Amino acid sequence: MSRRKRLGVIGTFVWDVIHGRDPLSAPVQEWGGITYALSAFDAALPPDWELVPLVKVGEDLAPQAREFLRSLRRVAADAHPIVVPYRNNRVELFYTDAERRSEVLSGGVPGWSWLGLAPLVRDLDALYVNLISGFELDLPTAQLLRQNFTGPIYCDLHSIVLAVQPDGLRTPRPLPDIAEWCRCFDLLQVNEDELAMIAPDGMALAATALANGVRSLVVTLGARGIVYFAAPEFEKLSDVRRDAAGAPRTARAGSLGAIRTQLVPSRIAQVADGGDPTGCGDVWGATYFSRLAAGDIFPDAMRAALEAAARNVEHRGATGLAHYLRRELSPT
Repeated sequence: MSRRKRLGVIGTFVWDVIHGRDPLSAPVQEWGGITYALSAFDAALPPDWELVPLVKVGEDLAPQAREFLRSLRRVAADAHPIVVPYRNNRVELFYTDAERRSEVLSGGVPGWSWLGLAPLVRDLDALYVNLISGFELDLPTAQLLRQNFTGPIYCDLHSIVLAVQPDGLRTPRPLPDIAEWCRCFDLLQVNEDELAMIAPDGMALAATALANGVRSLVVTLGARGIVYFAAPEFEKLSDVRRDAAGAPRTARAGSLGAIRTQLVPSRIAQVADGGDPTGCGDVWGATYFSRLAAGDIFPDAMRAALEAAARNVEHRGATGLAHYLRRELSPT
């Protein structure tokens, strides 16, 4: 039998306490963080791929994290959460409306060093990075990853534009060295709030990103859908290539054509009463990357991702989400 291709996932397990999603109910506690993306990958990856979570978890929630991974079908047999001697990350989410929220972080799961990460990425075929805490990778580690990993790398910048105040409140902060960060990835995702901390508008970020090797930039807009910016030569994942020496991906000199951009509407008009928008961006990105891995051209992959994100709104939390995205009876 041929070896299954392996897709690595870098992110952080987070235990969420959610306030205000149900105004008349007590706060809800459940898994969050990378669990939404893992669930979407489990539902959307093609059969010839398997999932390799490269995730650390605090020793206080390690049994629960192992149980969550055991609930997924596509996780590789040799993949396990890496237990660290710290309290696991916890986030209190305070929703002010259907899509806006504030976050308070506690816990202390550390990020990756290249020394720790290098042996784990050697046999991967593709890599998805979601900066859930914002501290999973620093720039030097991301640069070493790019220099040494020849497969495609997808990155959701997520919380890299959030500082942590002494009381744990996450507050926006500008992201310096955006061009250097862009050189580390082939496919990039931000939401509109994150975009505001990085560049004046989507086209400005697209110009920087595509000039530095990114082939697809997506800005998620909540219930309004997504805006994409694609390089002239990008149609599918196989278009993300290395040079003959295996050097890091850079913008191809002499590429003809203009940046392509379009607003693609959401599959939902708004977050319906009782719906849960938590994790929609993570579900979108993981489904998009999964469908690209399956060989879809990017417009088809985006449509599948929008359908998955809309379906995520109908489901509460990440437990059982993979079943629900596959249109199976969810355990929850």
